[in-house]
Amino acid sequence: MEFRIDPSSRLPIYRQLRNQIREAVARGKLEPLQRMPSVRELSRTLVVNPNTIARVYTELEREGLLNTRPGLGVFVAHPKAELTEEVRGQRLERQLDEFLTEAVHLGFSCEQVVSSVTERVTQFRWQSDGSQAS
Repeated sequence: MEFRIDPSSRLPIYRQLRNQIREAVARGKLEPLQRMPSVRELSRTLVVNPNTIARVYTELEREGLLNTRPGLGVFVAHPKAELTEEVRGQRLERQLDEFLTEAVHLGFSCEQVVSSVTERVTQFRWQSDGSQAS
């Protein structure tokens, strides 16, 4: 998996990387138990401070997306459904509200948004019961 940093982006480097890793897991480009590059290796590749990479890995580990195995490295975690359905639903609604607010401000119609979501949803990995795999 190749990660890219856009130095001209307004988004902080750690958020760019965190978002790319989260999306790669959601799309199935990073599989459970897959080893992630070491902090040192990724910081050299992206030419960013190792503390930035460590921060991303720590955040994603707190979220349950990555696991650190002492002496072995950082690995993609198995999907977990530790949050209650109610809490997961609230988080989804918050994200949807942000997304829909942006779509309204960009001038998209309801039909355009639904069409776009319908098209894009096929590009993500879902469990057989319809829930997201990661």
